[in-house]
Amino acid sequence: MFDPSRFADLGQPRRIWAVGAAHGEAARLAALHAEIGLRFVPGDRLVYLGSILGRSRTVIEAVDEALAFRRTILARPGVLAGDIVFLRGAQEEMWHKLLQLQLAPNPSEVLAWMLRQGVEATLRAYGGDPQQGLDAARQGAVALTRWTNGLRSRIRAIPGHDTMMSALRRATFTTERVGPAAGSARLPAGVLLVHAGIDPSKPLTDQRDTFWWGGQTFNRLRGPYGAFARIVRGYDPSHPREIVVGETGLSLDAGAGYGGRLACACLSPSGEVLEIVEA
Repeated sequence: MFDPSRFADLGQPRRIWAVGAAHGEAARLAALHAEIGLRFVPGDRLVYLGSILGRSRTVIEAVDEALAFRRTILARPGVLAGDIVFLRGAQEEMWHKLLQLQLAPNPSEVLAWMLRQGVEATLRAYGGDPQQGLDAARQGAVALTRWTNGLRSRIRAIPGHDTMMSALRRATFTTERVGPAAGSARLPAGVLLVHAGIDPSKPLTDQRDTFWWGGQTFNRLRGPYGAFARIVRGYDPSHPREIVVGETGLSLDAGAGYGGRLACACLSPSGEVLEIVEA
């Protein structure tokens, strides 16, 4: 049984629209939405593959754009709330850890590492100052708690942002009904969508941080992973700035946030790439 707070079941979609890591590129995300909006129909699913936050200067605008497009799609007859899924990416995972920085054993080192990994753009977008955070980390847990509480207050002041952050899933997948011998149970099958990677040697429930930092293991995929014939990711930590369609894996990182483009793939329920849109 999969924990629904961590994994989203897409059911049996007509098609899947998978959006790569936007990294705060609000204008590119809006352009992509314009294209998806023309093609999306009831029965389709829309999945954001994580890291809407980070790197670019328009982080707030990117989140607002994603939330606004979600409302637009949900307003269409026949579209359900579960048809749209937001995954937790590396940037959202770091942001979550940053808001709990006072619990880290070496907060100064952890914050410095996060800043090098791109969280600074999100921190500044929500009114935070990296130097003030480093100073608070050196002063101790009380000062650091005060600093992170201030960040939490700023997030809550922007409609929808805190709600979205609390609704992020680690992975999502299609399902199908199995034969009579198994009754009416539904099992994961077809397409698995993640942020950066999976470890093929571990079951889905044991992936943990591999979803965000396991980019190298993704490249070792050969053949189906369990019942999944297609594994889709939105971010490649090696930053190749190219879409890679493999036998099993599909990497949709076209370089958004690194000077490249933002990509979205339209997939069949079995993982066939029907169309790729870029902005």
